[in-house]
Amino acid sequence: MSKVNNLLHNWLLKSVSDPALAWLEHKQAQIASGAAEKVFFTAFSSVPRYLGKEDLQLTFQDLEAAQDTIPGWYPGNWSVDQAGRTLLLLALPHNDTEGYLRVSKGEAAPTLDRVISTADMGELVAVYQSLPLLPHPELHRHRAAEGIRSNMSNVFQAIALRNPYPANYLDDAAWNQMVLKAVFVGSPLHLIWGLDRRANPELARMLADYAHERWAAKRSVTPELWRPVGRFADSTIITDLEKVLANGDTDEQQAAALACSESSLPQAQALLSRYPDLQSSIQEGNLTWNIFSHK
Repeated sequence: MSKVNNLLHNWLLKSVSDPALAWLEHKQAQIASGAAEKVFFTAFSSVPRYLGKEDLQLTFQDLEAAQDTIPGWYPGNWSVDQAGRTLLLLALPHNDTEGYLRVSKGEAAPTLDRVISTADMGELVAVYQSLPLLPHPELHRHRAAEGIRSNMSNVFQAIALRNPYPANYLDDAAWNQMVLKAVFVGSPLHLIWGLDRRANPELARMLADYAHERWAAKRSVTPELWRPVGRFADSTIITDLEKVLANGDTDEQQAAALACSESSLPQAQALLSRYPDLQSSIQEGNLTWNIFSHK
């Protein structure tokens, strides 16, 4: 955690005034020493007033340092208040795992749960973005699930996109629901960290079923829907991909071809061979899923 602290502190040095940083450091010290819970809550809500809400000024080297510290951590879209709030969360005493996040002894619920229950949208985004950085990450699975269920798009995206926590800690059921919801609300799937690693047969079936629902309603599906499907395609899904290749637009055809290329089924390879231009583009490395990250 010390490396995360150092990175956040150094980034704030470039973005906030000396008095603002001194205020934050003072609050960190108070919280770390076991100050009354009110100190934490007051400071947590006051961060934007002292630090502002400007974006962090991060370089490519800063982003590389974040990735080296925690794979998948991408603070490129973080603001100074989010970084400041994360430092306050990291200051909460955590050596006692069983009592982690209980600032005051005898409290009925962990501090973080009470933050989530009373937080505004900005505070919730900061909490969910910080989950992969916090100590004892295995203790936060139910909190991540709460973020996934949120009806606020910014909150959902804080946990689902550019965040390594779900891929590393959620079970398949929660992970699959998150990916399906991302498709439903129109979030870009390429921003879900670990999407390819966590693909599974049940998710493939769920996404194919969702595609059928959209088609029945005469509506399109995002081409990225097929990304976690190809490796687990059965004969029914191959028939779906055949339909997309025959009738889809260029993006949909490219996605279906990529899905076929990842399937080990002979019928998938036979289907792909009927589209030699797409097949050769994939074989030559000119057509990959990365194409959808630029659209």
